Amino acid sequence: MAADSQFLRGTHRPALIGCVLMIAAICPGTADASVSTIGRTWPIAEPDALAEIEAKAASLPKDMSKAFGRRETWNALKAAPLGSAAADHVRSVVPFYTLDFDIKLPDGKLLYPQGFSFNPLTYVKMPQRLVIVHPRDMGFALRTARPSDFILLASLGKDNGDPIALSEKTGRAVFILEERVKERLGLTVAPVVVAQAGTRLILTEYGPKSRSVPTGAVR
Repeated sequence: MAADSQFLRGTHRPALIGCVLMIAAICPGTADASVSTIGRTWPIAEPDALAEIEAKAASLPKDMSKAFGRRETWNALKAAPLGSAAADHVRSVVPFYTLDFDIKLPDGKLLYPQGFSFNPLTYVKMPQRLVIVHPRDMGFALRTARPSDFILLASLGKDNGDPIALSEKTGRAVFILEERVKERLGLTVAPVVVAQAGTRLILTEYGPKSRSVPTGAVR
C-alpha cells in the first residue's frame, strides 16, 4: 500500500490522471453503444437488398421449369465430346499457356509481352486429380475417384448425361467437361485420369478391360 500511495503522489500521477480522464470521456456511465450517435447522420437512400430480392422472387412464377425448357436441352449442360479409349495408355502433357495481351506495370513498363509462353505448373500444384468419363462409365469413376478428385462428364455421341441427376443419385459432385478444358489438356478419349507429376500432367487412359475391373481395384 505504501508503494501504491507513493506511486499516486509521484511523477506518474499526471499520467494516471490523464488515463482516468480519457477513459471517462470515452466511456461515460450513461452511454449505450446500441443507441449512441456520434456526429451527423443521414437516412439510408438505398432500398433494403433483402426486401428487393424477396419482392422480385414473389413476382416470379412458382414453377420456373417452363421458362427454361427441358434440362437436356440446356446449352450450359452440354459436355465436350471425347472418343472411347480402345486400350490402356499413359502419356504426358505440358500445358503451356501463351499470353494474348501485354501485361504492364502501373507505370506502363512492359512486364510480359503478348505471345509470351510459360508453364503454369512451374508455379502451382494441382491439389486433386480429374477423372473424366462418359455417362456410361460412372461406375468406373466412382470406384476410381478419391474424395478430393473432380469427376467430369464427357459426351459420347448423343449420350451427354445429366450431371445434376447423377450428382443427386451418387452423392458426388459431377461436373461437365468444357471444350476449353478439353483443348487445354489435349484430351482425346475417355475414361482418362489427369494428375500432376512435377511440371507435367500425366494422362492415364483406361481401355475396356480396365473399366470393368472389380470395385476398389483401380486407384
